[in-house]
Amino acid sequence: MPLRLPPLPALRFFEAAGRHQSFKLAAAELNVTPSAISHGIVGLEQALGVELFAREPRGISLTASGADYLSYVSEAFSLIAIGTQRLPNHRADRPIALSCAPTFASRWLLPRLAGFRARWPNVNVSVDTSHRQVGFPVDGFDFAVRMSRAPVAGTAWTRLFGERFVPVCSPAYLANLRDEQGNADLRRATLIHVNAASEDWQAWFDATGTEGIDTAAGLRVDTIQLAFEAAAMGLGVALGRRPLVDRDIDNGTLVQACAATIASTTAYWLVSAENADRRPELFDFKRWLVSEAEHFDTHANPADQALQSTAN
Repeated sequence: MPLRLPPLPALRFFEAAGRHQSFKLAAAELNVTPSAISHGIVGLEQALGVELFAREPRGISLTASGADYLSYVSEAFSLIAIGTQRLPNHRADRPIALSCAPTFASRWLLPRLAGFRARWPNVNVSVDTSHRQVGFPVDGFDFAVRMSRAPVAGTAWTRLFGERFVPVCSPAYLANLRDEQGNADLRRATLIHVNAASEDWQAWFDATGTEGIDTAAGLRVDTIQLAFEAAAMGLGVALGRRPLVDRDIDNGTLVQACAATIASTTAYWLVSAENADRRPELFDFKRWLVSEAEHFDTHANPADQALQSTAN
């Protein structure tokens, strides 16, 4: 007797909505409307005879039954994806799919990809910088670069490198911040905040013992790249993240508002899909990326340490 399964499109809607805890984000990922996601899940709930989501004024949340069901549905989609990838000669020429933040991609990864292409000219790489959670292997990604304090259970995590924070602004803006002793007075500055950053100005103030500055005031943007651009335009002082800000400091677009730097508590990690070592090109890409990060970290740290000792 054949198995009776719920409608598979509705299950796909449910898996994405449950993972994102949002109909809107699920719709953006699957390239459908939020209404289609909502109607699909209502139909699924009616077919199953159980409520999967609690609808609340501020959004949705999984019910206890929905959370339990999601674990089975997610595992089922993962098994299908893994089985498909292991088929003989399945899409052997497909690009290596990497998800990462846009600023990391433009300022660290892309300048180094030419080296990878020179060694493996027949291997293509696809870089996705959209702001969305990635599920391995359901979403078709092989790797993701994420900021985290520690590895997360369930996938393979390899540490790449950490960041160091230093306030930066345009040369003209810095000139206006200097007091009679020639030091930059951040109390007179407009602070540029990055909404999505796990660590921002409060972390720098706490680590350096800086007091008397309202960390809630200032200009807010949604990416590190926009923060750097706003600082370069003279709109305020951004928290520079080395190595991402190094290019701007080297070319003089941005200058350090003060010398003190602090190490972030988070780091960049390479997250790998379960089968990343089974395909030779994935193994080579991972080994290359980790090697690039190790080489960079080794050469970047001495300069950072010297800068830090200058501030002490």
